[in-house]
This record gives sequence, structure tokens and C-alpha cells, in this order.
Amino acid sequence: YKGIVKKHTRKDFPQDPKEQLFLAINAVFDSWNNQRAIVYRRLNKIPDHLGTAVNIQSMVFGNMGNDSGTGVAFTRNPSTGEHKLYGEYLINAQGEDVVAGIRTPQPIQTLKDEMPAVFKQFTETCRRLEQHYKEMQDIEFTVERGQLFILQTRNGKRTAQAAIRIAVEMVEEGIIDKKTALLRVDPDQLNQLLHRRIDDKYQRTLLAKGLPASPGAATGQVVFDADEAEELGNAGKKVILVRPETTPDDIHGIVAAQAIVTSRGGMTSHAAVVARGMGKACICGCEALKIDLKAKQFKVDEQVINYGDVITIDGSTGEIMLGEIPMIEPQLSDEFQLLLAWADQERKMGVRANADNPEDAQKAFEFGAGGIGLCRTEHMFMDLKRIPIVQKMILAEKYNERKEALDELLPMQQGDFEGIFEAMQGFPVTIRLLDPPLHEFLPDKEELLVEVTKLQILDPASPDLKKKELLLKKIRQLDEFNPMLGHRGCRLGMVYPEIYEMQAKAIFYAAAKLADKGLEVQPEIMIPLVGHVNELKQMRQLVIDAAEKVQEETGKQFEYTIGTMIEIPRAALTADQIAEEADFFSFGTNDLTQTTFGYSRDDAEGKFLQNYIENKVLAENPFAVLDQDGVGRLVEMGVKLGRAAKPALKTGICGEHGGEKSSIDFCYKTGLDYVSCSPYRVPLARLAAAQATIRHELNKEEVYTTA
Repeated sequence: YKGIVKKHTRKDFPQDPKEQLFLAINAVFDSWNNQRAIVYRRLNKIPDHLGTAVNIQSMVFGNMGNDSGTGVAFTRNPSTGEHKLYGEYLINAQGEDVVAGIRTPQPIQTLKDEMPAVFKQFTETCRRLEQHYKEMQDIEFTVERGQLFILQTRNGKRTAQAAIRIAVEMVEEGIIDKKTALLRVDPDQLNQLLHRRIDDKYQRTLLAKGLPASPGAATGQVVFDADEAEELGNAGKKVILVRPETTPDDIHGIVAAQAIVTSRGGMTSHAAVVARGMGKACICGCEALKIDLKAKQFKVDEQVINYGDVITIDGSTGEIMLGEIPMIEPQLSDEFQLLLAWADQERKMGVRANADNPEDAQKAFEFGAGGIGLCRTEHMFMDLKRIPIVQKMILAEKYNERKEALDELLPMQQGDFEGIFEAMQGFPVTIRLLDPPLHEFLPDKEELLVEVTKLQILDPASPDLKKKELLLKKIRQLDEFNPMLGHRGCRLGMVYPEIYEMQAKAIFYAAAKLADKGLEVQPEIMIPLVGHVNELKQMRQLVIDAAEKVQEETGKQFEYTIGTMIEIPRAALTADQIAEEADFFSFGTNDLTQTTFGYSRDDAEGKFLQNYIENKVLAENPFAVLDQDGVGRLVEMGVKLGRAAKPALKTGICGEHGGEKSSIDFCYKTGLDYVSCSPYRVPLARLAAAQATIRHELNKEEVYTTA
């Protein structure tokens, strides 16, 4: 140790005790700004200005002979939660010897043989400390010449599995109550239990790091094309789809792949949203990847990864690793189900799921969702069999041609809605009518231009040339400078009302068919991107007319509601006017964040948002954690104005923030009726909603008691 000190300070170890003490104190203060501490604070959201402290206490020595020793113990197993003393110790040693790995320590249970009296005293002390703090304790101790000293105790860190088991068993042992148990489990930890994760026992070779867009882990061969992903996936191969970015055209490849990696886009990009909905691991915005689609390879610095090479990704950390790494399968214990049942008893806010097909709806139901808060109908158009019909509808020059294509799509959409309604077993289903701009359903303009140019040069007589030229002309007509603010949402329904009419009829035919089977349905039709009450007024009437036609035609009566998604600042600012035409509001906080900040979410997350967060311009990524001061204020205003005009107005949130714990807490405070999130985040949202209820009720009690 003297040699280490000399190497780092270039001075001999000081012999003056005062100098030793002040050097030790300074070392602790200096540690506040080392890299490890900075990263730890960022991960745990600890403010940099908080500062640290030094505790000075007299020394005890565990290296005074075989009647001395030192060790660390947990009052319960931090990996499994088992109620059994867990730890290790060394005879004739100091604490540094245990943690530095210089000597191999012994299991704590063998201390009973070495020093039976000390072991008995230590186990009793552990029990008393746990009873006092009402938490699993992480204890450091030293034995000096047969006398036990407790150096430190603190609440012990634990895995998600252990956290749940400890919380539930402490309730059963009468140490804590159910509310305390619910507050003990971090909702974010539940992701560890619902997805596969990498086994930490194995070494990993890190290639690159991107944005952790969807939790879970996966291993597979690299493919660069959605068609290849589908072909290999259907053949039983495990593949990871690597793309610069994904579009709705890639949906079949995403379904077939184990995971998705993109070099562009952010936490709310197409790939991220779709992957989260499916429970697949996804990494976005990994700009270190230089993807060459033509050569079927990507580079990270000088390392080249080719088509077919195996990689492993961790969607919880954003890490991409070379080769295959063993995984740990998700485990849902009885304690996990019991804790969530307690959460449902406490929470006062509903939890729904975002689901676009019967499979996702079924998964949401299994995870305890109380309905569907967002069903994106455009995802139903992405099936390979449907894309040609959708394109025929878009390319139609006349109303009759468009109507013909829509008539083909109607029974397909109806079948989807029937499956979703059945899966949800009478719970409400909020269905958003077509939202994205039409060009998203057409081929990529640049790729098509290359194909047309090749045909013009090499095969000008080809029958495909005229078709492709017409397609290119239509794509250019639909092309927009800023498609996110262009001809999309209700603006499509205003110009092409027949599209929304077809979708509304498909919903109502499905409702009528299930009513015929004696099954209850609760359709809620949502009009997207409304910025002016007149848009909603016109679209509302269109939906009502469609419902009346279907009811008259089928002879079936069914209940339904019509509302809107608040995702434009003007809608929040004029919510009292819009509420006159709405039965419910659903806050689409992805787009509301984008339009409030003026950020293009895909560009912002890849280009400058990380810099903003690291330099403390923003505390959090506003697309991941709701910006309460800005976007949140618009949500509050929307709820207040809406309910002033219509007191019974139902309100919810269906953006990605619906599955984030601090955003859920804000939603509870604001008085929203429900939050909606991807199916795999439903358990997290159920727990976070219960915690919000408990915390705010406790705060009210404290205020009342103080008063």
C-alpha cells in the first residue's frame, strides 16, 4: 500500500496521523467528481450540487490474529430475496482485503464454526437492525479480538425479483404494510422481469452504444432488409434487423426479427414505438454504425460486421456486442402477481395499453390492462397482402377507384377490430382513425427514382417503366417539406372523408357482429391531430352518420363514444371549445412534445438532445420523461378547460409517457382518468399508478396533521 501511495503522489506515505486524516478527508471530497461518481449521479438522478460528506470514526482492527476478522452481510439474499443471512468474511483481515479480491473470503454461515458467540450476536444484531429500519440491510462488520463492531448499515441493493419477494414477505411477517411494500419496488425494475436479459456472468465485447429504445436482450444474425428478415425468420433463423431507420413498410421484418437496431431516429421513432408494442428489444440512433446497405455490412471504426454475422444487443442499456451471449429468461413469480393485485386495490387511475392487433391486445389483457387506450389503425394497413390495395387507394385519381379499394380494405379492418374487441372482453377500446401522411404507404422516393432511371436507360420498352413513372409522379405530388405538420390526421379525413367513413363502418360492423354473439364492446373513436373545433365537428358527424347506417343495415344497437387526441398546442389552448364536440380527450404527448418544443423528435434525439442533457440544458429527454413545466402545463390546461365546458369529460394519455413513472405521477396529480402504454409496460404502469395514489394521499395526511 505504501508503494501505491508513492506511485500516485510521488511522496512517501506520511507518518503524521493528522496529515493522514486530512488526506483521507480530501480523498473522499475529491471522489465526488470522479467519472464513476458522475455516471452514478446521472443514472440515479442525483443533483451535482448536492455535495458529499465525510464521517470520521475511530478505527477497529480485524487483523489482530485469528480471533479477529471482517466481513459484509445482507439480512436477506439480494439476488433471490430468500430470508436467509447472505454474505462473506475473512479471518485476520481488514475490510479492504474482502472487497479488493486479494484473498478468497468464506461464506458468512461458516463464522458459526470459527466464532460461535460472535455469530450468534451478529445474527441477533442483523434481526434487530432489519426490524428497526424495516428494510433489508447491507451491513459491514469487524471483529477485534473476539468483540463485534458494526461499522455501517444501509438499505441493501437488490434485483427486481428479490425486491418483490422481500416486499411481499415483509408484509406477511408483519414488518411493513401493503402500501409500504408497494412503495419499495421501483417500477423501472419490472422491465428486468418481463424481458429476457443478458447473463452478467459472461464477458461481453462492446461494439457500439445507441439509445435504449425498448428493453430486453436478443442474439441473432445481422440482416439489412425486412424481406430477408422475414424469409430467414420464417425458416427458423434468429435475426437482428439493422437499418438506418425503419418505415411502416418494414413491419413484416420487425415481426420476424428478434430485435431491431437503427443508426438514426430516437426513442419515439417508428422502430422504437413498434418494438415496444411487440415487447422486442430495440436500439435506435446508434450513429457509430456506418451502414452500407449495398455491401450488406456496417462498420464501427475499423471493425466490419457483415451480413450473417452474430451480434447481441441489450435494449435496456443501448449496447451492441459482438457474438452470442447467454440470456436469462423472464420469470414472473407468485409474489409478482400478488404485488400487482395490491397495486390494483390502491390505484385510482386506470391503466390501458397501446395495441394495434389482436395478439398485442391479448398480451395487454394478460398483463392486466383495463382496455386499449390507443389502437393505431394505420398499422393494420402494413400487412404485405394489404399494401397493394392501400397503394391502389392512394394512387386512385377518381372517387370511384378509391372507393373500390376502400371496399376491399373494409372487411380486413373489420376482422382486426373483431379480434381486438374479443381479446379485451368488454373493456373499452380507443381506435384512432388514420393518422400518418399517405406517402408513408408508398415506396421510398429515392429508391424508386433509381429504378426508373435504370429502366429508362437499359430497358425503355419495359411495361414496368410506365407504371413506375406514374408511381413516382404521385409520390412527388404527395411529397411534403414537413410531413409531420402536413397532410395527415384529421386533415386526411377532411379532404378524403371516404377513408374515415370506411374505417368507422369497419368498427361498427365489428361491434354489430360481436353484439350478435352476445359479447359486450365499448368502441371509442378518436379523431387525430385536431387543431380547431370545426375539424372535430365535421368528423364527428361523419362517424355518427356511419354508425346510423350500420345500425340501420344490421338492426343492431351499440354504444360508442367519439373523442379526439390533443397533440397540438392550439387544441389544448382551445380545449373548452373542442370539448363541446368530444366525449373524451386523449393526450398524444409524443406529438404534443414535438409541436410544443418545435423539435423533430427523430432528428433531435440523434443530433443534439444528448448534448443538451449532458450539459444540463435539459434535465431529461422530453420524449422519454414528460416536460411538466411546458408540455405538462398544456395538458393541465386542456383538462381544466375541457372539464369546465363538460364536467364528465373523460381524459387520458396515450403517448410514450404513459409508461414512465414520474409522468404517471404527474397524470395522477392532473386528474387524468387513465394512462395508456405499450403492453409490456402495463405492469410498470399499474405499480406506478398505485405509488402515485399512495404518495399523494400520504402528503395530504401530512398537510392535514400539520394544519
